[in-house]
Amino acid sequence: MKKQTQTFLFIITMIFCTAYGQQIDPDINASAEKIESKVIEWRRDFHQNPELSNQEFETAKKIAKHLKGLGLEVTENVAKTGVVAILKGKKEGKTVALRADIDALPVTERVDIPFKSIVKANFLNTEVGVSHACGHDTHTSILMGVAEVLSKHKDKINGTVKFIFQPAEEGPPPGEEGGAKLMIKEGVLKNPDVDAIFGLHINSGTDVGKIRYKPGGTMAAVERFVINVKGKQTHGSAPWSGIDPILISAKIIDGLQTIISRESPLVNEAAVITVGKITSGVRFNIIPESAEMIGTVRTLDPEMRTLIIKRMNEMVPSIAKAYGGDATITFQNNTSITYNDPDLVKMMLPTIQGVAGKENVLLSKATTGGEDFSYFQEVVPGFYFFLGGKTPGSKEAAPHHTPDFYIDESGLLLGVKVMSQLTLDYLNAQ
Repeated sequence: MKKQTQTFLFIITMIFCTAYGQQIDPDINASAEKIESKVIEWRRDFHQNPELSNQEFETAKKIAKHLKGLGLEVTENVAKTGVVAILKGKKEGKTVALRADIDALPVTERVDIPFKSIVKANFLNTEVGVSHACGHDTHTSILMGVAEVLSKHKDKINGTVKFIFQPAEEGPPPGEEGGAKLMIKEGVLKNPDVDAIFGLHINSGTDVGKIRYKPGGTMAAVERFVINVKGKQTHGSAPWSGIDPILISAKIIDGLQTIISRESPLVNEAAVITVGKITSGVRFNIIPESAEMIGTVRTLDPEMRTLIIKRMNEMVPSIAKAYGGDATITFQNNTSITYNDPDLVKMMLPTIQGVAGKENVLLSKATTGGEDFSYFQEVVPGFYFFLGGKTPGSKEAAPHHTPDFYIDESGLLLGVKVMSQLTLDYLNAQ
């Protein structure tokens, strides 16, 4: 009878786990809740003291101090200002990496909060406001919390955890290396070799308590392009005696959009070409000699990426020539496609559903934002998902990278719980 009862309970448990996902370990849950206020305190400190890419010196010091206090093996100055820490479990096994980005943006904050950033810095020879307008302060604080939770429960871990605090996700300054690419180059996925990597991104438009994910391509490959147009300078009253590079630039911009609207198979995946900056001329009555345009290409499909870049290379000089000028275009790859390994997603989805509640874990479409987490995923299987940071019932949220960007801090606790349990379940499933 006793054996039959045990069998019955086992079956019920398996049905429950299949239907609702792997439940959170009660000790992990309790430890995470215990440090919630600490995580929020860290976040406010980072938020009030943001630092630009490859300049995260004080941020890195605070991270390293915390990790050393937990007794972890800590390496500083990785990829300039990055911090990496290692936690070894009770037994040998696989190694899982957890990544958080730590840099801020050249955006002046407008949100009226007690810990508002008033930091100023020099960016491209211009004084700018600096703020965590993309939520990297929350990512850093969440991962510091995960490190504290897991370090208290080493006896539950079969394997090794590598905590990666990455600088310059927004891109290093011109002429510098940085970000995930440089971390990989310096061996962050080696010694010990990483078997899988997890990361999250706070999302201002997703309600607190919700998590969004997508197997396969979830964020776009990003290219930065520069177009230089050469015309012939003349007086603004006599345009026929010169060649107008501003007019040519307008025609190029118009032409580039036809690559998206008329040549790209958008039923497969989304794609975007955006010109974000145009520089030309000095005076109202002078047609200048040259113009420069800077922009971005976003793609989610490798074949579409190849097509779009090929057509841009063909179109830009041809349009300029048609109007009597010359133009060149150059590209710089900023990120690859953020690709969630389908097998890893399938394996770990029950954990996320168990922690957040199945009804709160939402399958999403891909976005045309970019993430250099993608470079880690080119080397090892990775899973990158989105954590809700919007107050439920509030008005439409300000987008990321804007002065009014705002995050509800009550969403941070779920991030700590999910990342902690993902780590435990992945390592203990081997």
